[in-house]
Parts: sequence; C-alpha cells; structure tokens
Amino acid sequence: MRGPGLPRGSGPLGRSGAPAVRAARLFRDTRRSRTFPSREAGPEPSPRDQDSGPQGSGCLDVILLRVRLRLHPLRPIRARRRRQPTQDPVLLQVYRLSIGAACGLSWPSDRLVIQVLDDSTDPAIRQLVEVECARWAGKGVRIRYENRSNRSGYKAGAMREGLRKPYARACELVAIFDADFQPDADFLRRAVPPLLRDPGVALVQARWRFVNAGDCILTRIQEMSLNYHFAVEQEAGSACHAFFGFNGTAGVWRAAALADAGGWKERTTVEDMDLAVRASLRGWRFVYAGDLAVRSELPSTFRAYRYQQHRWSCGPANLLRKVLPEILRSDRVSPWKKLHLLYAFFFVRKVVAHLVTFLFYCLVIPACVLVQGDVRLPKYVAVYVPAVITLLNAVCTPRSGHLLVFWILFENVMSLHRSKAVVIGLLEASRGNEWVVTDKLGSGMAAPAVLRNKKKQQQQVRRREVHVLELVMGACLLYCAVYDMVFFGQDHFYLYLILQSAAAFIVGFGYVGASVPAAPS
Repeated sequence: MRGPGLPRGSGPLGRSGAPAVRAARLFRDTRRSRTFPSREAGPEPSPRDQDSGPQGSGCLDVILLRVRLRLHPLRPIRARRRRQPTQDPVLLQVYRLSIGAACGLSWPSDRLVIQVLDDSTDPAIRQLVEVECARWAGKGVRIRYENRSNRSGYKAGAMREGLRKPYARACELVAIFDADFQPDADFLRRAVPPLLRDPGVALVQARWRFVNAGDCILTRIQEMSLNYHFAVEQEAGSACHAFFGFNGTAGVWRAAALADAGGWKERTTVEDMDLAVRASLRGWRFVYAGDLAVRSELPSTFRAYRYQQHRWSCGPANLLRKVLPEILRSDRVSPWKKLHLLYAFFFVRKVVAHLVTFLFYCLVIPACVLVQGDVRLPKYVAVYVPAVITLLNAVCTPRSGHLLVFWILFENVMSLHRSKAVVIGLLEASRGNEWVVTDKLGSGMAAPAVLRNKKKQQQQVRRREVHVLELVMGACLLYCAVYDMVFFGQDHFYLYLILQSAAAFIVGFGYVGASVPAAPS
C-alpha cells in the first residue's frame, strides 16, 4: 500500500556501497543455538561465489528465515496420538532437499547465513536436521541450527526469537520459507532488485508452485483456488498499489519495515497477515512477483486441509476484530485505502464470502424448496451470477476445468467449516487462537525410487475417516431434494440439491484426499 512519502526506518538499501549481503535462513523455533564451524578449505566455488550480487545493486545485508513447519507421516487412526520417532524416508529426503535448496542459493557464500529454526519434539527429525546442517557447514556454508524447547507464540514467537540473534540483527533483508518450500538458486537475485530500486518497498512476495497438485482430487481443487488467489487477488493488489497479504512464506522482507511495523506478534494465528497490515499502515508498499515461483506442497489429507482452512478463516476474522482500531487511527494512509483494506480485503473476502456461500447454497436454497408456494428464488441469483463468478475462478487453472462442477460443490461443503471458523474468530471463542500444524506427506518432493520403496513397505489395509457434520449436511440436502422432486420439481432445484448432497456424502465418508493407514489389529 502506497503511503505519503517515505516511511521512517526505510534503511540505506537504495544507496550505493551499502553493507554486504548476508542471507540467513530461519527454520523455526529457537532457544538453543548451535553454530557449525566452516572448514578453511571448502569445495570449489559455486556460482553464487563468482560475483557479488544482482547487477548494479551494490551489496546488501539479507537474512533468509527458514521456518521449519513439521511434516508428519500418516499414522494409523487409532495410534495417531502416540508420540513415536519418525523414520519416514520420504520426509527425511524432503528435509534434505529443503536445506539443500537453501544452501544452494546463488549469493556470495561469505555473505550468506542460513538459520534453521526447529520446533520439533521428534528426536529423529531433530537429529536429521542437525546432522544435515553440520554436513553443509562442512562444505563451507555458514549455517546455524536453532531449537527451542517450547512453542510459545508458535511461528511468530519463533521468528521473533530468531531475529533477535546477533548475526540476524545486522541483516537488512529477511527472506522466509517454510520447511516444504524449495526455492530455485536464482531466487534472491530475482526477488531483491525491487527492494533495491525503491526504498519504500517492504515486501516482495513470490507465488507458489505445487509439486503434488496431481496427487488426488483434493490437491487439484486446492490448486484451482490458490492459482486464482495468486493470479488475481495478489496480482491485482500489487498492480493497483493496494494492500495484499503476505502469504507467510516465499517472500523477502525489508528488516527496517519489520521493525517499523512492530515485529512479529502472536495475537492471532495469521501472524503473517497481521504483520503485513501493520506494515501497510506505516506507509510501506508491497510487490508481487508473479513470474517468480517457489516449489511447495499441498496438504493431501482432508483432516489436514480442514485444520488449515479453519486457521486461514478464523485468523483473519479475529485479526479484523483486533486491528480495526489501528486502521481507523492510522494517519499514513488515505481514507480510500483504509476503506479498501476494511471492506474489500477483510469484510468481503475474509468474512462475507464464507458466510454468504454457506447461507445461500446450504440454507437458503433448501429452505426455498420447502416453502416454494410462498417464496420463489430468481434463477439469475441461484444460477447465472454464481456461474460467472465460478468460471472466472476456473480460468486460472484450465487443466482442471473438468473438475469445475465438483470444485463448486466441494467449496460449498467447505463453507460450513469456514463459516464456523469466521464466527469463532469474530467472537474470539476458545478455538480462536488454536494453532494446528498442517500435516504434509512429502510425497510430492521425494525421489521416485524412495516413493516406490515406501509403497512396497506400506502393504496395509487403508481406512477412511468419517466426518459427521458433512454426513448430516448431506442427509438434510438429500431430504430437500426428494421433497422438491416429489411435490414440485418444475424449477429443477432438486438436481443441484442431489449433486450437493452427494458431494457432502463423498467428503463425509472420507473419499476426498489421501487415505490413512489403518491401525494394526
């Protein structure tokens, strides 16, 4: 968001001869710090050692924050609560690939520090990450492994503690990646120039590229929704110099903007959006780099996806409640931009969209069917306008166009959970600040040979979870469909209700997403 004049704390990044680049990576959660010494005689110089940075940029201090969100293998349903060491070869390879991608960034090696923040309580994973960090340190990479014994503040607490380290405080730029994100070697060289050209830019946000989008129908549906988010919402916000949110990963922040905005706060579960809002209210601007993609993974199980959507829906609603006074009091942005932030970003996209979808498609249409003699629903409201909006969403992912109908029905089912999360966030109920780490399988990034070996070892009967809310929803919609078909039927609303109830039953019986290994008898 464009502010009047340059904000305070913009830093000396636009000057020639600024300090040298130091890129640090923070994996996540920090209390115990270990520094691995580098050998004097390292390997042959890599491409990042052969020049000093982007052409004509001078030199910069950069800190790359690698946020290690825990990846979990699918545990048997009845045994899921038992704590046991993880020895999943797929996940182990994903961690190695992620750390390797961080260490392989094309940037001068003497100006690159990789900080790995780890909050895992799994001793096998902790040992793996620590050994991997030591291995790269032996190759001459400046890498730090940080681990803290508690998860106070969750991701925000980890980032705050990581940035307090002496070697992090000296850096001018902060790049953030989650554990399942693997940037290309030229990421920094493509992301840093906008920050060099304009000292008023606080953030450069890259888009996500999904390596496991074709795993199952759940990942295909997520790809459609997220492609629209990046191609339309983020692109439009950047092009119009309006506010758009930080996605929490695959972005480069100006350290001065982080400090000017007040740093990381754990008052909500969307600490990334909270930080972006506060920075925009201080007059900082954001840039979206749509041509810069970072490999990532989508959740493959419905349970993990549902927890993620609860956090993504509850957090913004709760943040709106807490940040509203700050938006109204801000004197660095115009009233029109305040209106855009409150109305277009928060009210419409984060609150009304979920509630209207659920109320209209899952309550109003079935209710109108039951009282057709008194209330008639115009077809342009029920069919034509939603169809146009849906087609616009689907244009961003043409390869999944054949899934369009199920995508609509699935989004209507998910609106039940999103609406519930919005209400919890607005009322700040007991689950309003609940943080559940999104489980991911790591299958999209592992080598084919590792995946084949894993599948051979997993000769277990698969068991699907049952979701009661979706089954109740499907039964109610099916009743309305039968009622309409028997007593009315001329408007053909029963066709939609039958399809929508079928989608609810499919989700309710666990046929969306990867299945879970059954517990041994």
